[in-house]
Amino acid sequence: MPIPPGGAPDIAARVLGQRLSEALGQPVVVENRPGANGNIANELVAKAAPDGHTLGLLADSMIAINPHLYARMPIDTLRDLTPVSAVAANQFVLAVNPALPVKTFPEFIEFAKKANPPLAYASGGNGSQHHLTMEMLKQRAGINMVHVPYRGGSPATTATVSGETAAMWAGSSNAPQIKAGRLRALAVSGARRSAQYPDLPTIGEFYPGFANSIWLGLFGPAGMPEPVLTKLRSEVKRALEDPEVKARFNKAGGLEPYVTTPEEFNEIIRRDYAKYAKVVKEIGIKLD
Repeated sequence: MPIPPGGAPDIAARVLGQRLSEALGQPVVVENRPGANGNIANELVAKAAPDGHTLGLLADSMIAINPHLYARMPIDTLRDLTPVSAVAANQFVLAVNPALPVKTFPEFIEFAKKANPPLAYASGGNGSQHHLTMEMLKQRAGINMVHVPYRGGSPATTATVSGETAAMWAGSSNAPQIKAGRLRALAVSGARRSAQYPDLPTIGEFYPGFANSIWLGLFGPAGMPEPVLTKLRSEVKRALEDPEVKARFNKAGGLEPYVTTPEEFNEIIRRDYAKYAKVVKEIGIKLD
């Protein structure tokens, strides 16, 4: 796991690990290796023996965004890792400080277009999904906003709740703030409406084709034997289709099991790799 214990992806890893342990008849240990925006975990998995005993539950940003952000990457994420299976997906919620005089997404866009000085938005850091998703919206809607990066989603939320910034793309952990009225939710970033927020429109309902969801996938080193891959994929699919697993994913933070074929998952990875290459180049960000 490329993040510390306790977050939604970590809980998903432990739920899935338990099911795989039962199915395979051997212990599955979740080891947290945070740091370098996931690159430490990426490298650890890529350099392990390709026998199926070392896997990483990695986020899309670590596979499809990091290679375009970092001047020096420890691995080639497309070449040095084997995609085993998609595992979970989630989407962002466009949230604003409730003092902003907007109640709907179209009102927000109109307000942002006229704002002088431009509205400030918070993100979890330069190159984060929060950052790139807002830049994609700015381009599509033709609005100007000022990016204020923070060290993680939590301080970005605090800034938006306090009014230091006007808006942000909020993750599922912000549900309590939205429910309490400390943030006002306007729309979701995915291709379809969220089960967590069924009344909120998607951005794509106003700008056809706009969609940006987060996914988690299970990866191993390059060169894994086909029988090992087949077995792992079969058991992961069985686990993800279990209603109890779905319920535990949802409870962990609105995560949805993400069931795809290996071919579909490969296509998703390559599509997002190309998409983020374009976005990062247009924004002009680079990290050491």
